[in-house]
Amino acid sequence: MKSKRPAIPYLGWMLVFTIVPLIMVVYYAFTDKQGHFSLEAFSNASVYSEVFLYSLFIALISTLICLLLGYPLAYSISRCSERAQKMIIMFLMVPMWMNFLLRIYAWVLILQNYGPLDMLLNLFGIDVTLIGNSGAVIVGMVYEFLPFMILPLHTVMSKIDNSLIEAAQDLGCNGAYVFRKVIFPLSVPGIISGVTMVFVPTASTFLVAQYLGGTQFMIGDVIERVFQSDHNTGSAIAVVLLVVILGFLVFMNRFGDKEAVN
Repeated sequence: MKSKRPAIPYLGWMLVFTIVPLIMVVYYAFTDKQGHFSLEAFSNASVYSEVFLYSLFIALISTLICLLLGYPLAYSISRCSERAQKMIIMFLMVPMWMNFLLRIYAWVLILQNYGPLDMLLNLFGIDVTLIGNSGAVIVGMVYEFLPFMILPLHTVMSKIDNSLIEAAQDLGCNGAYVFRKVIFPLSVPGIISGVTMVFVPTASTFLVAQYLGGTQFMIGDVIERVFQSDHNTGSAIAVVLLVVILGFLVFMNRFGDKEAVN
């Protein structure tokens, strides 16, 4: 029997920085300011239901766009030589080395009024507001989390045996049929991982909407602000969000199991 001692530091870290804070959040959510059991915090949290639905909508749209952009890109990368794949993946990861907030500031400068993109569009007679709306928030989300879609897709696609594709082509299958019957089914695990890795942070993130959305905020921003003055209501909102995310994870895992059986 292998020793479990190497896992002790990891378990200790999880206990102190994950389990204990989670227990505290649940405790505050189900108590009042005097520490008595109460559901008042959830009643107060219902005021933010529209923001909650808006956040889920933005998360779903951002995830879908990341999938539509990331899937063909990941497939193209997986068809390159091994050296080229490493170089492209490195270039995709380079922006991630920069601080999250600095990357958001960069998009603020790009999309702001009289910014480079706004001035370029004005040259063609196009006058649109690029910042302070849902479109800007989605752009920021896609930029921030697209690599989290590409990487799991690339990992799965790079392991697809080329002989399967060649066999389908030898049997007379055209490109569309090869994709539908061979490539796509084998890439489903990557799709599930990518969708999960993008949807979860986009549904709970903050700062992106604060800087790019103008007066529109997401549920992560609400939790940050409410928690500073009202731990109970902020915790209740966080618990509801946690339940929704857990439900999404369960759904994706079951979907993945069904695909594996098929």
